[in-house]
Amino acid sequence: MRKNASITLLSVGHACVDVYQGAVASLVPFFVAERAYDYAAVSGVVLAASLLSSVVQPLFGALTDRWPMPWLLPAGMLLGGLGVALSGVSGSYALTLAFVALSGVGVAAYHPESARVARLVAGGSGHRAMGWFSLGGNLGFATAPLLVTTVVAGGGLALTPLLVLPALVGSVLCVPVLRALERRQPPGPGAAVTTGGDDKASFVKLSLAVVCRSIVFIGLGTFISLYAKERMAGSTAAGTAALLVLYLGGAVGSVLGGALADRWDRVTVCRWSCLVTVGSVAGVVFVPGPALYLFVAATSIGLYVPFSLQVTLGQDYLPSRVGTAGGITLGLAVSIGGLVSPLIGCVADATSLRTALAPLVLMPALGWLLFRTLPEPVPPSRSGTVTPVPGGDSAVAASPTRPDHR
Repeated sequence: MRKNASITLLSVGHACVDVYQGAVASLVPFFVAERAYDYAAVSGVVLAASLLSSVVQPLFGALTDRWPMPWLLPAGMLLGGLGVALSGVSGSYALTLAFVALSGVGVAAYHPESARVARLVAGGSGHRAMGWFSLGGNLGFATAPLLVTTVVAGGGLALTPLLVLPALVGSVLCVPVLRALERRQPPGPGAAVTTGGDDKASFVKLSLAVVCRSIVFIGLGTFISLYAKERMAGSTAAGTAALLVLYLGGAVGSVLGGALADRWDRVTVCRWSCLVTVGSVAGVVFVPGPALYLFVAATSIGLYVPFSLQVTLGQDYLPSRVGTAGGITLGLAVSIGGLVSPLIGCVADATSLRTALAPLVLMPALGWLLFRTLPEPVPPSRSGTVTPVPGGDSAVAASPTRPDHR
């Protein structure tokens, strides 16, 4: 199977599994309308989807560093779909939390191994290929509001079992890619995309920057539909449109990030995207009227330009443990933003939603400060070791050639 075909199928599969990350936030207005959940209660639902994913995803990454587990791709999809499908079948709040937590575990199982497989299929670096792979996930997020509204609006939460269909489709599509990769790759440890020295300090700083991004994205993803509804005179359609814009902007940002990284280094692109996001988040919170949608789109693009770049940066900072790197940059650091959602909900219940969202402006500014301290790593070759140094250059030891990262 050709590389482009494999990346396309992986991207579609990524869309199918990330539907379930977007679906949880998309179900929030229906939980409010049908079950009278308050802000704190819906924040708990998002937390349940994020908490286990935050803890478990690095564990799955560590396992895939020792043993290849390509079966986690279809299995994770099916588990993620099953949890969301069951979340609406019972009026019990405890069962709802349990089902969305189950979905979170499935999503956690999928991502570290899928990032390893995508990097192998892309040929090691492949910023554009990884950008297209990330695009699939963003399209999944973007499709979630439309899918959930189409399924649930007519018949209520009792129709959520129909939401398992994307998982069934995605699990089938990834099988030919895994078979082709199995024929290409000899049996052995699952981590070996590259080898070289680990830069743990840079990886920690990168992870903190990803946490800052996550807090903004999950905070807005949880409350933007309710916030837009408040700003647009109580229109449910206005809230759904805002959530859709948030996710579609992410699709644009993912592809744009890969293209920009081919011209400038990844750290520079991430740093400038943080600056853009500071202004756009402020616009979302403080600028009145329909301009809200423009600022939501700009915020989403700014948050997603660095998304795939952060994944490959993490893999290059920890080249001996790319599964763990993927589990943290795609899992722990991303999902941990969900831990802040209940705090936002509590502040919103006590004051107003605008007041609760205002501190999100600070998060991309902190991300910018962290990226200012990071070096640009050269992906290490199999014959040598690359050590990132401040300023974006890298020293190569015991290697006859220096790979070009531009």
